[in-house]
Amino acid sequence: MTRDDILRRLDEVQGESAAYWGAFDAPAFFAKLGEAWSPAENVRHLVKSIRPVTKALGMPRLVLWVMFGRAKRVSVSYDALVERYHGLLEGGAKAGRFAPSAREEHDLEARRTEILGQQAEANRALRAAIARWPERALDRYQLPHPLLGKLTVREMLYFTLYHQLHHIGVVERRRNAGV
Repeated sequence: MTRDDILRRLDEVQGESAAYWGAFDAPAFFAKLGEAWSPAENVRHLVKSIRPVTKALGMPRLVLWVMFGRAKRVSVSYDALVERYHGLLEGGAKAGRFAPSAREEHDLEARRTEILGQQAEANRALRAAIARWPERALDRYQLPHPLLGKLTVREMLYFTLYHQLHHIGVVERRRNAGV
């Protein structure tokens, strides 16, 4: 995928996410799915994972190069990255510090609106940060991922796109299983 493809796909994913998460009424949005996170916690996790990527993309590239080095390999494909991520999940990998913190919610509808707005804003900010990067730089610089190790910026963007779809899929599977 080119940078422009990633930007287009991010718009599509944001639309899919907004429609999916927005379809939950407030009580269902905050209801745990068995022992698993509620839809709200999934969205909070996504926001928590998007923000550092956006922050990194806003840093001078020289700083990224000093902090994380230059990529010494070509970027893998979107499908290859997704396959590797699935392998880690099957091996028991967890969200770690990107897990949403426990919260007791009071005004569910207002909080739901706030969380969905945070996700839309996180995606908007990410899109703006990506747009400032030239195509070639996406494969030259790398960023650390807590599970996948150092990824090229392009790979990190692939992950960020997929990650949002992954969580929609996880929640939907749990709902369909009656969990």
